[in-house]
Amino acid sequence: MNPRGTAVVLDAPGRFRLVPHTPRPPGPGEAQVRVHAVGICGSDRELYQGNRPPEYVRYPVVPGHEWSGTVIAVGEQAPASLIGRKVVGEGLWNCQTCERCRDGETSLCTAGYEETGFTLPGAMAPTLTLPARLLHVLPPDADLTAAALLEPAACAAAAVLKARPLPGSRVAVVGTGALGLLATQLLGSFSPGELVVIGTRPDRAGPSHRFGATSYRTWDDAAGLSGFDVVIEAAGASSSAHAATYLPRRGGRLVLTGNPPPGAKGLDPTQVVVRQLSMGSVFGASSGAWTYAVRAFAAGRLDPLPLVTHELRVDEFARAMDLVRGGDPGTGKVLLRPH
Repeated sequence: MNPRGTAVVLDAPGRFRLVPHTPRPPGPGEAQVRVHAVGICGSDRELYQGNRPPEYVRYPVVPGHEWSGTVIAVGEQAPASLIGRKVVGEGLWNCQTCERCRDGETSLCTAGYEETGFTLPGAMAPTLTLPARLLHVLPPDADLTAAALLEPAACAAAAVLKARPLPGSRVAVVGTGALGLLATQLLGSFSPGELVVIGTRPDRAGPSHRFGATSYRTWDDAAGLSGFDVVIEAAGASSSAHAATYLPRRGGRLVLTGNPPPGAKGLDPTQVVVRQLSMGSVFGASSGAWTYAVRAFAAGRLDPLPLVTHELRVDEFARAMDLVRGGDPGTGKVLLRPH
């Protein structure tokens, strides 16, 4: 791979350039990573289309927050033992010193929002330089193509950890995108008595079962479903969070992790209060959730690779965005590879 190959730069919504990449040498406490692959998700689509909230983006920017790679250099005060190691990295540049970070809630850092691929240079380039403290080391035999999806897996892990499932629990997952299916796979490790995935399309039954669901329902045939101990909403559709409110049992737990569009239907507070539901939400992933996802991946309990349907070169960015925005049911995760 040529470390001075091509990078994608988004200058403004809908406007991008392919530019020669100049690697940034690592400074104190930093590491430089040779990028193996970078995934595209709904947040990248928002970044490209211009409908990501303005406080969560800064143009121009090199996109790419889902990635995997190998450390090729480190700066002073960063461990030299990282060189040559396969890694993934947290996107949120938490300060690790504020009260929230010291409580372990690094995704709630109060020092201000900065994130790889949104306000800071991302991984749609041959190399990425970032604080070494954000890296998570993978086993030497790790599949780096699969590992490129550990960022959404960490977000799914955050939802699962917040949901606190117990063996034998009745569990439901709303949504059959990457978040929903990865949450389903992680939930299987807790030996639920029932693990139902709810989606909108009949063709999502196969993937749901492959990721561990005991049954699959579309909303059309989910009428009357209720009584679940744990429900994770990962669809982020305009009415999915509202509909998910009716799925838990009295005193059950509901965790919202799908990012709803503006104007989404709100929750029914009567249902929440009268049935004493425990509510939680997830935006991004804490360092602890990342650690859990990486360990599950290393142990073979988490395999995101079946989600990948397309692998393209970085200079095929326009085609990749067309695939992601096209609505083809056969399009899963699209990966870009630097060259």
